[in-house]
Amino acid sequence: LVYELFERMAYYGIAANLFIYLTDKMHQGTVEASNNVTNWSGTVFLTPLLGAYVADAYLGRYWTFVVGSAIYLMGMLLLTLSVSVGALKPPECVGKVCPRASALQAGVYFGGLYIIALGNGGTKPNISTIGADQFDDFDAREKSHKLSFFNWWMFTIFVGILFSSTVLVYLQDKVSWSVGYGIPTLGLIASIAIFLAGTPVYRHKLPQGSAFTRMGRVVGAALRKWRLPVPADAKELHELDLEVYTKKHKFRMDSTNTMRFLNKAAVKDVVDGSSSRAAKWSLCTVTEVEETKQIMKLIPLLVTMFVPCTLIAQTNTLFVKQGTTMNRHMGAGSFEIPPASLGAFVTLTMLVAIVVYDRVFVKAVRRYTKNPRGISLLTRMGIGLLVQVLTMGTASLIESQRLSYARSHGLDVTGGKLRLSIFVLLPQFVLMGLADAFLVVGKIEFFYDQAPESMKSLGTALSLTAYGVGNILSSFILSMVTRVTRKRGSPWVADNLNAAHLDYYYAFLTLLAAANCVVFAVLAHRYKYRAESTDTIDVDMDVQAQREAAKKIHSEPMA
Repeated sequence: LVYELFERMAYYGIAANLFIYLTDKMHQGTVEASNNVTNWSGTVFLTPLLGAYVADAYLGRYWTFVVGSAIYLMGMLLLTLSVSVGALKPPECVGKVCPRASALQAGVYFGGLYIIALGNGGTKPNISTIGADQFDDFDAREKSHKLSFFNWWMFTIFVGILFSSTVLVYLQDKVSWSVGYGIPTLGLIASIAIFLAGTPVYRHKLPQGSAFTRMGRVVGAALRKWRLPVPADAKELHELDLEVYTKKHKFRMDSTNTMRFLNKAAVKDVVDGSSSRAAKWSLCTVTEVEETKQIMKLIPLLVTMFVPCTLIAQTNTLFVKQGTTMNRHMGAGSFEIPPASLGAFVTLTMLVAIVVYDRVFVKAVRRYTKNPRGISLLTRMGIGLLVQVLTMGTASLIESQRLSYARSHGLDVTGGKLRLSIFVLLPQFVLMGLADAFLVVGKIEFFYDQAPESMKSLGTALSLTAYGVGNILSSFILSMVTRVTRKRGSPWVADNLNAAHLDYYYAFLTLLAAANCVVFAVLAHRYKYRAESTDTIDVDMDVQAQREAAKKIHSEPMA
């Protein structure tokens, strides 16, 4: 938790104000800077797939995290140097002439960014999984505590984000970028040291082989035996004894009829016994088949997360650009709010909403639903999607009003700042925070919970992949819309927002979000949650009950 607090402080200390640095210091245009932000963010959230593979197949979660955190720290150090050393900093504007950064300056800065992205691949899918691993699913008490883990995990994350979007953003804008990057770098060093100090008390899980390899074996074996019939009795399929799974504290999964073709991978055949190597790639256990099915079932729902993550990406790009055009002074004083600081209201809303959700809403609702979580994970995510549609619709209306004010005062020509307070934008930030409280937390927990026990790192990585694809999709949509609308003579997004039609762009994203919401609802309605075998839990609980009974007998005095 301590590591995640400081790591999120470091990441959002960069991400929250990256658009401002690229436009004000590196003198990039609105569209170019927005795309650079989302391309980098996309890479940050795609590399966890690589980290999950390395963790499951080779190094294990702990050592993959340690290596990733070292790489992450190298990137932070390089980034801090790039904004501190004179020769590496971009030149300042001279009047209205703003020279672009040199190849060396851009190379060092973006090099630091993408080294961080690589390090994040090793840390992000494994740190939360290591945290969840500390709860034993075979212990009823610990398993019940695990239900709240992800809520408080996200709470810790948002505390770090809140500090970044307020204190660090202010230091970067008003003091120096060196201080704004240096503080989270020092915090990251301290948090890595604290994490390493706790090594002796962690529960360490050994790597169980690549999930991708196991799924490839299942698909390959099914294709190899495509002509063989699947027996009517599932007991005739290949499976290991229950004791094998119990000893390893793993769950055995029963055969299902969904994606029935893959069951062929567990059909016994004389060819399977020809050699141990051939058998490995031609005969799989029922559990391996069901694990593959479970991951494949998640893919359609994963795709419906791309658009929501595209909408979230607007918070650190176009929402911030809107803020730069408005009056940012507090009252009559001279204190000026950094445009990226409104992102703090996204975090504050999430913090409040998560606490209320976990402590009030869940307790009240589960009396009626009988669900330990109050409502199902997909229902929680669906509520978040609906609030996102409302968010983008609200953003479109607010931008329409902002443009009307700008044009009525002739600011569409001059591109000057409006007298409207930046707090006019507050509703879209607050609504996005409310949407994230339902969607983001629900999404991470859903993909972790529904992933098979031996593929938890992959499940976490899949939830992060949605951010990666969503950010890259944001770059694609923005570039495409800008190119098409510019050809028609009236660009929806431009450096001078007062002469653009950002309200149209937000309306387009609203329609996209609504269509995606409908698709998600259909898939969620058809989705069947993972039926986890309770045989091993029952065995474990019976053993515990016997031990408790024995203790009670031996502790009672003899008559």
